[in-house]
Parts: sequence; C-alpha cells; structure tokens
Amino acid sequence: MIDTDHPAATRVGERVAAQDWGALAAELDEHGHALTGQLLDPEACRDIAALYDDTDRFRSTIDMARYRFGSGQYRYFTHELPDVVRELRKAFYPRLLPVARDWAARLGNPAPWPDSLGEWVKMCHAAGQAKSAQILLRYGPGDWNALHRDVFGDMLFPLQVVIGLDAPGADFTGGEFLMTEQRPRAQSRGSATTLPQGHGLIFTTRDRPVASKRGWSTGPMRHGVSTVRSGRRHTLGLVFHDAS
Repeated sequence: MIDTDHPAATRVGERVAAQDWGALAAELDEHGHALTGQLLDPEACRDIAALYDDTDRFRSTIDMARYRFGSGQYRYFTHELPDVVRELRKAFYPRLLPVARDWAARLGNPAPWPDSLGEWVKMCHAAGQAKSAQILLRYGPGDWNALHRDVFGDMLFPLQVVIGLDAPGADFTGGEFLMTEQRPRAQSRGSATTLPQGHGLIFTTRDRPVASKRGWSTGPMRHGVSTVRSGRRHTLGLVFHDAS
C-alpha cells in the first residue's frame, strides 16, 4: 500500500515538474481543461484504488444517488493523506498558481493565493474551511456523475486535478470525463475526455476567462462523468483548498 517511502512518492514531484507547462497553460486558456502525461505507474494506481476499502483513511462517504448527484460513490480522505496523494498536491500547486493568478488578473478578481500551499491551507482553516477535500471516487456499471461546479466555501482555488487509476478499455468501458462551457448568447459547448491510467486532467473548478469585445468575461463551466458501461472506474481528485 502507499505509505512512507513508497517509490511513487519520491518520483511524483519530478514527473509533475517534467510536464510541458507552457502547453498545458495554453490548453487551459483555450478549453478550460488540459490532459497531462503519465504521472503514476500502474502499480501506484492500483495501490491508491485499493485504499477505497480502507474506511479508516476517509472522513466521509457520499452516495451520489442519495443526493441526486448521479450514481456511484466517493470518499473524502482525512488530513492523514497517503504520501503519493500529498506529494501530488504539493507538486501541482506551484505549477498551477501562475495560471490561477493570471486568470484572476484578466477578470479583475482578487488573487489571495500565497506562494506556499501550506500557507493557503492555513488561510482556508482560518476562514472556517478545515475539512480535507481530497477525493477517491468509485464507479461501477451504470454509474455516472451529473454535470456540476464544485463549491466548498468562499476560499476557492480555481483549478483542480483528476487522475485516472484504472485502464480504460481494459478495466472499464464508458466513463468519459465530461465538460460543458456556457458561452455568451450561444449554445453550450461540450467535450469528452478518456482519462488514461496514471494521467491527470487539470480543469477549472468553476469558470475560466473568455475573451470578448469588451475585454475578458467569465465563462462558467461544469464537469461530470458519462455512464460507465462495464467494469469499475476509480479516480483520484486533487483539490487545492479545504472544505467547510
């Protein structure tokens, strides 16, 4: 299992740093989401997915059908994160921070995020957002996730990451990651992404800046998951603020 000194934890920072961040930032600007290269090997993916049945690692379990979120289940980790999850979050934050600040500047919004993830988390806790928001999701045949925007409180980081833990076409079919963008005075535009095992998808938590005749405007976006047709699909969700 993934704990102290797991080899994946020592490599993950290097793999995140080795991504083409110029290209990823451009993709985020254009579409509001961007697919990374491989971050975790299959063994590490299987180890993280296997944690789902270790209920002591999680603070709560959400049945999506009960809340009309779709069908399937997800669990919020406690603050005692597995090493690989902690290192992924730590490695992504400084790479995503310039994008977050640039988007805020274009929209004329505050950019409260400090250079350090630890300092930002302390700010979240001081504002009453003190619950871990890191998520492990499990979908089976017929499960899906309704299109939505994530809201955990007023302290919000505008980007998050989902990492595929199973192999599409082998471990499951269906289950594409969906995004829709509400465009001004036009029909919404949608996209579907197949998430390869060990790869991450960076996407906007709520919206992105969109160029308009008057400068920049806010482009609201929603995300979800299409119906899983067979097998089992696990994903890891990395959120860069804590929840209220």
